[in-house]
Amino acid sequence: MKKVCIIGASGKLGRYMVAQALERGYAVTAVCRPESMEKLADSKDTIHIIGGRTNDRDIIRRAVAGCDGVLCVLVPWGRDTYSSGTAQAVLDNADPNDRLVFSSGWHISRDGRDIYSKKFLRMLRFVSWITRLLGLIDIRDQEEACRRIFASDSLWTLVRGSDLEEGESEGLPVWSRHVGDPILQSNITRRIDFALFMVDALTRPELIHEAPAIVSRLSPSALAHGREETA
Repeated sequence: MKKVCIIGASGKLGRYMVAQALERGYAVTAVCRPESMEKLADSKDTIHIIGGRTNDRDIIRRAVAGCDGVLCVLVPWGRDTYSSGTAQAVLDNADPNDRLVFSSGWHISRDGRDIYSKKFLRMLRFVSWITRLLGLIDIRDQEEACRRIFASDSLWTLVRGSDLEEGESEGLPVWSRHVGDPILQSNITRRIDFALFMVDALTRPELIHEAPAIVSRLSPSALAHGREETA
């Protein structure tokens, strides 16, 4: 792994991924919306920044050219198929040998075997309805983006994040294939460690075609169950 493209680089998660990719010695191409480019000002001398909509196929084609890996934050902005358009642009334009690592939340289920609490499902339905009504977020489009990823033959990983908090790193999160596993019960991860898992996944072949749901390795549930990874 020598060169990576980070799509959605100006957000909090994206900026952590930029820093961690640079720490590993990777050359970084960063993509973000033009109005957010100033958020990457501190890194402008060490990375190549491309301003543009992440669902713009031409922007993504330019950005992923020559890269060995792609880190993509799937944010379901607005009503214009932003997530699915972003995912499809990456799937269509990345080299077949590139490692593709996407981010989402726990609400995405690959095989229907995840177990969610009634409270979680009620909150998801409410947030999905109100944000779509206001034109802010379209969770259904993010779900469509993930369906396209799951159907792809590319070397993808979809990292599903728990609730997030700020703070110093607690180390590489632990993961399970299914929400509902007791190891995930604490439902909390440091955002910096979400980024760490994303970057680390680039060089972990065992995560290809996996959708790991993650939680802090120092969370009470992870400590109680004492496993690093589980099926």
